[in-house]
Amino acid sequence: MKFTNLLRLISPALSIQGKIFIAFGLVTLLSIVSITGIVYMNMRETIKHNAVTSVADSIRQADESLNVMLEEINRLNTVVVSSKNTVIDTVLSPTEEISYEWFQEQKRINEFLSGLIDYKPYITRIAVVGLNGKVFFTGGPWIDRTVLGTPMMDYMLRNGSRHAYFKPTGGEMEAITVGREIRYNRETIGVVMVDLNYDFIKKTYGVKPTADSMLYVLDEENGFVYQSESAPSSYAPSIETVVNINQEFAGIGHAVEKMIEGRSYIVVSRISDYTGWTTLALIPMDSLLSESTRIRNLMAEISIIVFIVVLIGSLQVSSRITINIRRLRSMMMFVKDGNLTFPKTEIKTKDEVGQLYRVFVSMVEELKRLLEGIRISEKEKREAEITALQAQIRPHFLYNSLNTIKYLAKLNGAPNIEEVSGSLIELMRGVLGNSNEFITVREELDYVSSYVSIEKYKYMEPIQVYTQVEDEALLECRVLKLMLQPLVENAIIHGVGPSEDGGFVLIRVYEEHNDLKIEVNDNGQGMTQEQADLLLGDTDKKEIPSRFSGMGIRNVHERIVRMYGERYGMKLYSEPGRYTKVEVTFPKLSSMDQSDKEEVV
Repeated sequence: MKFTNLLRLISPALSIQGKIFIAFGLVTLLSIVSITGIVYMNMRETIKHNAVTSVADSIRQADESLNVMLEEINRLNTVVVSSKNTVIDTVLSPTEEISYEWFQEQKRINEFLSGLIDYKPYITRIAVVGLNGKVFFTGGPWIDRTVLGTPMMDYMLRNGSRHAYFKPTGGEMEAITVGREIRYNRETIGVVMVDLNYDFIKKTYGVKPTADSMLYVLDEENGFVYQSESAPSSYAPSIETVVNINQEFAGIGHAVEKMIEGRSYIVVSRISDYTGWTTLALIPMDSLLSESTRIRNLMAEISIIVFIVVLIGSLQVSSRITINIRRLRSMMMFVKDGNLTFPKTEIKTKDEVGQLYRVFVSMVEELKRLLEGIRISEKEKREAEITALQAQIRPHFLYNSLNTIKYLAKLNGAPNIEEVSGSLIELMRGVLGNSNEFITVREELDYVSSYVSIEKYKYMEPIQVYTQVEDEALLECRVLKLMLQPLVENAIIHGVGPSEDGGFVLIRVYEEHNDLKIEVNDNGQGMTQEQADLLLGDTDKKEIPSRFSGMGIRNVHERIVRMYGERYGMKLYSEPGRYTKVEVTFPKLSSMDQSDKEEVV
């Protein structure tokens, strides 16, 4: 989550190349740090586990080796204390020193003791000390009756019912003494003591996983049987500290980490089942892991080198990835400045950038085409404006001319010409002067009246056109312009015009089911169903005569349907020789309703 948030913070201010470069760098850095950390921690745990395992195995082997030697010494002691003729009788003998018998006793017992320890280099001395002051020994160092009353002798007498183990403190004697009291007739008459060579003890417990590791062997009374001497005195814990550690961790059977006098140690302990001694190993963590620290530093150096190489590689990769994006950006900047003709650096790749390039080029080509179309449209618009201006001038000139004709007809007493000219002027104003598509029913009837005034002079008999309005309010309803004129024109030309009797045309305006209805009826010659179909059908089959704008019956019907929908339009009813009725249905719309309709359209 933190990684994605960091990318979001830096992303707005960087290019794509920068984002790729930083993303590569962060991913690589996190990967290297994670892998290095995991390897280092596993290596530390492995080193600690191997050290603990090695020390524990070495301690166990040392204890077993010492137990083997002690068992053999105990067997020797048993042989000595059970030898009545050679040992017991000699100790109890009343012979005095410096006599022949005394020398014989010395020779006999010395030969006996020497035979016991021959070929046993780990035994330095075996001695028989009688409580009566007689002392017999073989090996070194020298011992005499002065040993009586010493702490070692007292310890042997107190604990030597079977076997006692004593490590003298101080002095020049470096040995472990294994003793057993000599009894006769349930009385203690002396002690047999075997000294174990301390050099063998040192070799046996020479367990040192690191140079400053420390190993201690303590007896049951927390006396030091063995203590490693190679550790620097400045690092070695005090005697009291070691004793406290022994009391705290004795017999736990596994290794623990502990801070001792400000330094971290691994403590490994073991209690000998044979002697009851505790072997305690203290391994400093810093020296144990010194090699792992060196490897950690080496891994850090390698990681830095790898990170730098990856950064350089990611810079090259990001540059190659984004080179086409930079090219596309340069082309877009040209287009932004209005240069549609720009130097095209072709991008042939088939990836997303290549697709964007091809889309961009096609978009620019389309833009150029559209701009050219706009230029042509603007040119045509200017031409249309000029044409519209000319069209405005021509009707104005035509109106002036017709007004002149009307004025001259009035001066010359020609009312028919004056009427035709006036009607033509009004009709032309409606057709050419009024640009609105919608007009009121009243205005539409006025146009029909102007048309009839012009058309009646073509026939010998007057044309009777009647208008019947059900409600005067319907005259203010809005309808499409020039809807009735084509219908009245068709009724006059094709209906009542060719008839011999005087015909008439009836225009009826009424409301039905909230719709506006306008009917155009004539009593002319009528038409067949085929002719009716032609009027409302395909006008390409037969052109419907029209005097104005080329509008026919079908044109009127289609305009109404397109504007108001399929339910509106025209219906035609006719019988040959009798009548024709055209029924037109409009929605009933006032001026305000029609304005809303125009906005929707």
